[in-house]
Amino acid sequence: METIELIGIIVLIAGFILIAVELVVPGFGLPGIAGIVCLVAGVFMVTDSVEEGILVTIVVIVILSILTAVVIGLMHHRKFKSPIILDTDVHVENTQLEASDLDYLLHREGTASTDLRPVGKGDFDGIELDIVSDGAYIKKGSRIKIVQISSNRLMVRNLENRKN
Repeated sequence: METIELIGIIVLIAGFILIAVELVVPGFGLPGIAGIVCLVAGVFMVTDSVEEGILVTIVVIVILSILTAVVIGLMHHRKFKSPIILDTDVHVENTQLEASDLDYLLHREGTASTDLRPVGKGDFDGIELDIVSDGAYIKKGSRIKIVQISSNRLMVRNLENRKN
């Protein structure tokens, strides 16, 4: 056996290993591309004629089919942990935020972090919230107060122009 054929066999084995890694890791990336390149290069290194190349290519395809079936079987029977399959169940009872959940913010005072035209952001005790003015333009840095909560929208009023 010549050295080039021995290197070709090693390259073929490396190609099969890289393809197996690609079957387990999500996406089509470096292991898959490198595996394909190794398999093609290995076929060229091992064979001397077109007939041998076709035969080795058929053998490679059969081995890849068996390898794919084995990896999928291992993943299906949970003997092999896949990084793309979620093992734990997520139980959430209520994911919707109700307007009543925001009632604690009513009548809270803060400052406008941005200009409100009429939508912007406000700082309330170090927490920045999305807010809506009661229709008037409010300059950045103005003192504001949350006066109404409806449909998860926080309506504010400028305290510098109107006294409550």
